[in-house]
Amino acid sequence: MTQTVKLAGGDALPMVGFGTWQLKSKTAYESVRAALDVGYRHIDTATLYKNEADVGRAVKDSGVDREQVFITTKLRPQDARNARRTLESSLRLLGTDYLDLWLIHWPTGQNEFVPTWEEFLRAQDDGLIRNAGVSNYSPAEIDRLTEATGRQPAVNQIPWSPAQHDPDLLAEHRRRGVVVEGYSGLKNTDLRHPVLTGIARRHGVTAAQVVLRWHLEHDIVILPRSSRRERIESNFALDFRLTDEDVAAVDSLGRSG
Repeated sequence: MTQTVKLAGGDALPMVGFGTWQLKSKTAYESVRAALDVGYRHIDTATLYKNEADVGRAVKDSGVDREQVFITTKLRPQDARNARRTLESSLRLLGTDYLDLWLIHWPTGQNEFVPTWEEFLRAQDDGLIRNAGVSNYSPAEIDRLTEATGRQPAVNQIPWSPAQHDPDLLAEHRRRGVVVEGYSGLKNTDLRHPVLTGIARRHGVTAAQVVLRWHLEHDIVILPRSSRRERIESNFALDFRLTDEDVAAVDSLGRSG
């Protein structure tokens, strides 16, 4: 599954990423190794996850060229005043000279709101990160950053699932040219729902695969996470397509409660 979306700066972001939230130490290492072996080329971590060293070691030991792996990590809001020092720590732990994407994990306090974004842009100008973005921001908050600096986030990583599907919010991001990355899509979904199991049966896949493919049909980047090899593989095996009727049926789950 090598579908990509082009970021504003021109980089290709693989639309199927591997999430590492709650994966610790040996499990994080082994899961990232398995993901890279399966074919994932986008790995998502965060300072908060406390597994950057394990992720970095897994990338290094995988034998996959660093340039072929899109690595994202995130800054905790409480580290905003030490953003550059935190970035340098992340780079050391990950064993890399640069990040492909650095995100502000949540909006910071008002005093740091714009200065943190300015620090991200300096890091980009200095070549320490290739792309700068945010997570858990509203379109209005994104606009504040853009209006203050003239440069907008490349990505906004936000929770997304059939139950949370919001076409208007998606359109607001599209209008700004901001790529949406959805997280917790499976965690926040009833995979036994008859709409999902029915579509899964017709395509010969699992309900989880239907939900992940549905995100891709909406051009939303996904970050499924698992420590089980067979789940890591199935979450990546998304080379089928949903029909327009399938997509509309899954969309309707949000409206039906």
